[in-house]
Amino acid sequence: MSEIICTVDVVLLTLHDHRLHVALLKRDHAPFAGVPALPGGYIHADEDADTRDAAMRTLREKTGIASPYLEQLATFAGPGRDPRGWSISVAYYALVPSTLIDQTSHPEVVMTAIDQLKGLPFDHRQIVDAALQRVRDKSSYSSLPVHLCGNTFTLPQLQNVYETILGEPINKVSFRRKIEELDILEAVEGQMETGKAHRPAQLYRLKKQFRQHLALTDRGLNSTA
Repeated sequence: MSEIICTVDVVLLTLHDHRLHVALLKRDHAPFAGVPALPGGYIHADEDADTRDAAMRTLREKTGIASPYLEQLATFAGPGRDPRGWSISVAYYALVPSTLIDQTSHPEVVMTAIDQLKGLPFDHRQIVDAALQRVRDKSSYSSLPVHLCGNTFTLPQLQNVYETILGEPINKVSFRRKIEELDILEAVEGQMETGKAHRPAQLYRLKKQFRQHLALTDRGLNSTA
């Protein structure tokens, strides 16, 4: 009996030009050599403490990025997902601001708009779709989208990120009330965004305790209740 292939795959997401993009790299060996795929790799039993550790190592080695937010997505397994044999992959998803991609990623990393994805190998399209659904679901009641922002941002910029992910406008008053309830932000003292057509806007940053953990609300961000 052949050994089961054990791997991790990471869906690395960022926002660019108001569209969600995912990180892809061309595979350097068979199967599917030369085909863009999700960053992934074997679990190293003598090195990785768990699958999260394996995902963090793989993401760092394959993309050069240490994501501030990484969450387990799901397990994908079966005899038909990999032509080499029965395989199991524990998938994770990571959210990073586009500035981090520009500053630290390897040149081989290609950020591709999700609505332009085609021809992904294995079951990577299924993994991407699952990650996208998870992100949209959690964005409706949590602080998850903040991890797509840079170090500092204005409230209108943050609202735009939420609206882009959810695909719908959000009532400004309701949004700000929910953000206050989440209590995840702190104003950057003395820093304002200037040079825009509108009046200067206060810059905020994520509180330290929420950089790797989410804050949750029991009502949707678009709720008026």
